Amino acid sequence: MKREEKNLQTRRRIMDSALNEFSKQGYGASSINTICSAQGISKGIIYHYFKTKDDLFLACVEECFCLLTEYLRSKMQDAESDIERQLEEYFAVRMSFFTEYPIYQRIFCEVMITPPTHLETKIQECKRNFDQLNIQILDKLLAPLSLRPPMTKGEVIETFRQFQDFINIKYPVTEFEAHEQSCKRALNILLYGVIDRREQKS
Repeated sequence: MKREEKNLQTRRRIMDSALNEFSKQGYGASSINTICSAQGISKGIIYHYFKTKDDLFLACVEECFCLLTEYLRSKMQDAESDIERQLEEYFAVRMSFFTEYPIYQRIFCEVMITPPTHLETKIQECKRNFDQLNIQILDKLLAPLSLRPPMTKGEVIETFRQFQDFINIKYPVTEFEAHEQSCKRALNILLYGVIDRREQKS
């Protein structure tokens, strides 16, 4: 076995053990000792690849959001469809990812809801592509709609971010499905309001 291949395998073993620990305990309660013992890896080996627990956590965060972003891109249909159907599809695909890869759910929730304060800047870097994709999707949803003047797309996107901040405060990391449903409901209300459009047409 080539040295590079062996290094990749060792790094993968560390990552798998760390993902398992972070998914069960969260960042704060996770232990490098437990990560070591689960795979029979020495601390020296772990610190050869990751200088600190923070670096290991950030590597797991980056992997989570890279995979999620690629999953969304590959599963979202390009065909033009009803806006509400596109909205349903987006959240359905997002839920599908965590059904297929449940080990990332706790990490995603912790990063979105209660990220470690001292890592917030680096976490934003890890999820930059995911955030950009969300903006692109929301921009696409808004494209066929006529916004009330002087409302702009940028203001709508920023308002949804504020909605999401309030939702993140409300739900603990263990209530993933409730969190996702609230995000979807908030975006629906933001786009369509609370008045039954059938009554508006009559």
